[in-house]
Amino acid sequence: QVQLVESGGGLVQPGGSLRLSCAASGFILDYYAIGWFRQAPGKEREGVSCISAVDTSTYSSDSVKGRFAISRDNAKNTVYLQMNSLKPEDTAVYYCARAPMVCSDYEYEYDYWGQGTQVTVSS
Repeated sequence: QVQLVESGGGLVQPGGSLRLSCAASGFILDYYAIGWFRQAPGKEREGVSCISAVDTSTYSSDSVKGRFAISRDNAKNTVYLQMNSLKPEDTAVYYCARAPMVCSDYEYEYDYWGQGTQVTVSS
């Protein structure tokens, strides 16, 4: 069955780095865009970054642009989110989700979601 499993979260000090992984199984990753989303306590879920399947175009929200980088390794069925210069406001549960071929601004286009991984940025 289709599964997306996030890993790599944890506790990190401000200014530190983490690399999240999204391991895909049960489908051919090559044909899907993968988006990273996050949800902080008391806040709505927001899109963070996305990488398309078509030309591996990447998109990032203004809040993480220049600090986070998304990449994919289809041979390993994995998408990564490298997070640098982390700030306390990056604290959230991070989710990955798939959409057919291209990234979308609409969450309903993402049909499978992982269970999430907690990222906490605190001194």
